[in-house]
Amino acid sequence: MLEALQFEFMRNALLAGLLASVTCGVIGTLVVVNRIVFISGGIAHAAYGGIGAAFFFGLPYMIGTTGFALLAAVIMAAVTLKARHRSDTVIGVLWAVGMATGVIFLDMAPGYNVDLMSYLFGSILTVPGSDIWLMFGLSIAIILITGYFYNDFLGMSYDEEFAQIRGVPVKFLYFLLLGMIAVSVVMIIRVVGLILVIALLTIPPYIAEKYVKSLLEMMLFSGVLSALFTLTGLWLSYSFNLTSGATIIMVGAAAFFFSILFDHLKSRFSADRNE
Repeated sequence: MLEALQFEFMRNALLAGLLASVTCGVIGTLVVVNRIVFISGGIAHAAYGGIGAAFFFGLPYMIGTTGFALLAAVIMAAVTLKARHRSDTVIGVLWAVGMATGVIFLDMAPGYNVDLMSYLFGSILTVPGSDIWLMFGLSIAIILITGYFYNDFLGMSYDEEFAQIRGVPVKFLYFLLLGMIAVSVVMIIRVVGLILVIALLTIPPYIAEKYVKSLLEMMLFSGVLSALFTLTGLWLSYSFNLTSGATIIMVGAAAFFFSILFDHLKSRFSADRNE
């Protein structure tokens, strides 16, 4: 793996994976504790419409996809706040419409030659240097925003009604959170693809939640786990000529099932000792 770092595309892939890991640690934690995984999935798949629009109108990938993802996030936030009992239906519709819009735009795009698989399953090895700087800026912005509103996010995540009574701007924070999810999704699509993006957002926080005592610790541990999965997946994909995005997720999935098995064996051992 070390000899591969002499190539610029491998260095870019490593940096992109680490930056995405930071985002996954922060935003993934908020996604898991607020139980909005399905909404995040809807945003991720709706973002495909932005990919198609970017190619059709000749826009940079990041700009087109981010704009479309933010639009989907705002609509989903408004719907889930006003009609929670119908939110799953609306999210499912936006999920499908976003995907269909992307396909149609790509069909009509002049000189269309984009590799669909690279966006569906990721193409971390093709991340250009310009995107690295953009990902760095977005990661810093997400960290600063989350740090500034940390206590408010903490209150909203664990007791929304009490937080609202205490004067926390819950609705504003909810729109802000979904907006940050949209931006994060666009970043992570380059690493693992829109189909696998939810796994990287949720697996590290799920594992971390069981071994930490605070939201901040969960964010930090999730980021470390995400970085570990990304680095291990990159090494395996390089060594065995595998698709990098899928390999990263399989490493995370292996850790996910191992954590479940470990907890099961631990609980059985404790039960046997107490008998």
